[in-house]
Amino acid sequence: MAKNMKRRAAAPSQHRYPREARLNQSLRQVIAEELVAIDDEHLDLVTITSIDVDPEMNRAIVFFDSLNGEEADAEILEALTRYRVRLQSSVARQIRSKKTPILEFRPDEVIRSAERIERILRDNPSPAVTESNLDESSIDGDDDNVNEVAVLDIADGPA
Repeated sequence: MAKNMKRRAAAPSQHRYPREARLNQSLRQVIAEELVAIDDEHLDLVTITSIDVDPEMNRAIVFFDSLNGEEADAEILEALTRYRVRLQSSVARQIRSKKTPILEFRPDEVIRSAERIERILRDNPSPAVTESNLDESSIDGDDDNVNEVAVLDIADGPA
């Protein structure tokens, strides 16, 4: 009789976003809380920015940033590696899952790239064209330089 029974279709998920995203967020929260509990001066100003878990849950890349900047990355990576087992066991206790991913730590280059771009834009502002920079002759079209450029463009065109 068991052979004739059809398998019931799985109930639709009640969650608003995918399992992987929920897991990433849960891991981020657990690891951040555990870092607060660890008393290590190298990890005082460290923020967990995001986590990327592979679909099989074998590995999780933990991206971090620090107010100490890129100079402190080596020390932070060393400290995180030293506490990796403790962080993984905390994840295993607090996350209901069959597997606990192996944690790998990397500095968050996306945030640093955005900071570099912002710094470049702030240090090198683009020249803004305002009405005060234009004289009335160029507004009226009487500027000889503008007309000369137009003539040159036409003369240099296809023959």
